[in-house]
Amino acid sequence: MILIADSGSTKTAWRLADQTGVQAEITTQGMNPFFRTAEDMASEIGEKLFPVTGSRVSEIWFYGAGVVSAEKGEIVKNALRSFYPEANIETQSDLLGACHALLGNQSGIACIMGTGSNACFYNGKIIAGHVSPLGFILGDEGSGAVMGKHLLGDYFKEVMPAELRSAFQQKFNLAREEALNRVYREVRPNQFLATFTPFLSENLEHPYCQQFVETNFKAFIERNVLKLPSRHETTIGFAGSVAWHFSSVLKKVLTQYNFSNPVILKEPIDGLVQYHIQAEKIKTNLP
Repeated sequence: MILIADSGSTKTAWRLADQTGVQAEITTQGMNPFFRTAEDMASEIGEKLFPVTGSRVSEIWFYGAGVVSAEKGEIVKNALRSFYPEANIETQSDLLGACHALLGNQSGIACIMGTGSNACFYNGKIIAGHVSPLGFILGDEGSGAVMGKHLLGDYFKEVMPAELRSAFQQKFNLAREEALNRVYREVRPNQFLATFTPFLSENLEHPYCQQFVETNFKAFIERNVLKLPSRHETTIGFAGSVAWHFSSVLKKVLTQYNFSNPVILKEPIDGLVQYHIQAEKIKTNLP
C-alpha cells in the first residue's frame, strides 16, 4: 500500500491506495514544518491517520507547503517514522506535487493558488525554474491570504464601497482591535486572512470585487509567471481553492497574457494518486 499526502497550511489530504485505486481518504490539519513540530504532527498522525491505515503502508509520498529543504522535510519524516518505521518515506514540496498532479510527465508551468501562492516551470521531470513566493507579507500574490489582507485593509480604511462595507460588517462583525490582534499577535495569521476571501466570491458580480480579484491575479502573473525562464510555455495549470473558486476571472486574466485552456484543480490529491498509481504499475509492468 502507498500513502500519498497533499499538505497545505490549512489542511492535509491523505489517500491510502494500491494499484487498483484509493482504499481510504483521511483529512488532518496542515502539516507545515515551519509552524508545527515533529511531535505535534506525530500526535495527530497517531490520533487520525494511523488508526485508518494501520502498519500496511510500504511507501509514503508527502507533498507539503513548507518542505523547502531537506531539513524541513526531515521534520515531517520524523513524525511519520513514529508510526511507519519500515516504510520508504519521500517528502517533497507542494509545488512539485502540483507539477505531478497538473502536468504528469509533460513540461509546462505549474501554479498553486490557495492560502498561499507559487509558480514554477516543470520540464517533465524536475522543477527547472522558480520564483520564490516569499510568503504573504512579501509576496504570495493572488493567494487567499494576500487577497484577505488587502480586503481587510480596504474595509478598515473605507476604500471598499459603502454597500459592501455594510455587507462585510454584517457578515463578520469584526472590530479593528480584534483584527490587529489576530494578524500581529496570534499564530497563523495567513489562515485568518484567507477566511475573508470567500466574501469576494459571494459578491463577485460587484465591480469592486471583480476588479479586486483581477488586479490580484495580474500581480501573480506579472511577478511570478512572467519571471520564469520559460514564461512563453503555453501549457499552464493551477491547483488550489482560490484558482478553483475564481476560475472564471482567472481564465479571463490569463487570456490577456496569451494563456488559454488552463488545467485548474481544486486540490492536487486526485491527480497525485493517479500519478503514483501509474508509476507503481510501470514499476511492476502492469497495464
